[in-house]
Amino acid sequence: MSDEAEQELELTTPLVPLFVITNGRALPPEHEYEHTTLVTAAEEASAAARTLSPEAGQVMDLVTDGFLSVAEVAGHTHLPLGIVRILLAQLEENDLVLVRRPIPRAERVDRELVSAVLEGLKNRFGA
Repeated sequence: MSDEAEQELELTTPLVPLFVITNGRALPPEHEYEHTTLVTAAEEASAAARTLSPEAGQVMDLVTDGFLSVAEVAGHTHLPLGIVRILLAQLEENDLVLVRRPIPRAERVDRELVSAVLEGLKNRFGA
């Protein structure tokens, strides 16, 4: 790792409290991100990305070339998952990133209902 990269990492460790990185913001309820939520940079994000904080800029650099999960972004930036979620919420509010939420799990099927439908089809069409 280069000296410059080590200095950037040092700025986001104990020297700078985490609330400073997020400007004291909490995660808004409408921006809940699961570990597997995928994030990529918006096409028109390059001009606005120049005015971001170093941490948000690092997130933007990571997601510029494709999709990364929220967990991967946290791993690459060495920031806590909660901080990454807040940074992503800020970036999403400013239309700098696109978010693809995971497909929800299918609900369990009511076996009694399926059996009743199957029995009705058998009675109707004879099988």
